[in-house]
Amino acid sequence: MLHNHWNTTLYEGQHGFVWQYGEDLLNLLSPQVGDRILDLGCGTGQLTDKIATHGAEVMGIDHSPAMIEKARQNYPHLRFDIADARNFQVEQPLDAIFSNAALHWVKEADAVVSCIDKALKSGGKFVAEFGGKGNIKAIVQALQDALMELGYNSPGTINPWYFPSISEYATLLEKQGLEVTYATLFDRPTPLEEGSTGMANWLQMFFTSQFLTELSSTQQTKVIQAVEERLQPVLYKDGRWWADYRRIRVVAIKHR
Repeated sequence: MLHNHWNTTLYEGQHGFVWQYGEDLLNLLSPQVGDRILDLGCGTGQLTDKIATHGAEVMGIDHSPAMIEKARQNYPHLRFDIADARNFQVEQPLDAIFSNAALHWVKEADAVVSCIDKALKSGGKFVAEFGGKGNIKAIVQALQDALMELGYNSPGTINPWYFPSISEYATLLEKQGLEVTYATLFDRPTPLEEGSTGMANWLQMFFTSQFLTELSSTQQTKVIQAVEERLQPVLYKDGRWWADYRRIRVVAIKHR
């Protein structure tokens, strides 16, 4: 279960790539002056602010109170609210919904898509990028092996993410009545911060603090060390760790 305990300092300080890689996604969004846009899963607000610089009327929502608090501190001139992607509502129909690196955290994707459809006006656009099929495959396998070996968890319970294929996600959108106009799945090997602690920090940020909260800090450290040992031959190169990311990127239009 996702415990929603985010370390915003670690997120902003050493995982800025999460939003930096999303900047070129804004080209697909192409925000216009006066557009009403929702940033779904806005994190600490960097991309919400970039959307606003185009003259759009933008609001960010995130399930994490810590992320929203930090976003409000970062950009006090913008509106940020705590909300759940599975049941959010908006006051007026939107011109666009934007989401970067967030939707793989929500396994109930059909509920998310239903909310997106209801929130968009006719002709409205949904633009998203998140983890796709095969994302962090090596990391997930190493986690499963390490947890099983250490006796902390059964392998089938530790993949909390939603990583769909193009056909799976496009079908979900089309069933809701959204027309998919663009979809791609691509590899994005991503460098973590330089030095030997990159993978440990990534695991602490995105896994152990969220899904292994029943373990003590000592036990969590054992898991991280076991994962690092398994991954070093394949994901540690030239003095730094890499994450084996694969991303799905989609654009869909509501026509009714």
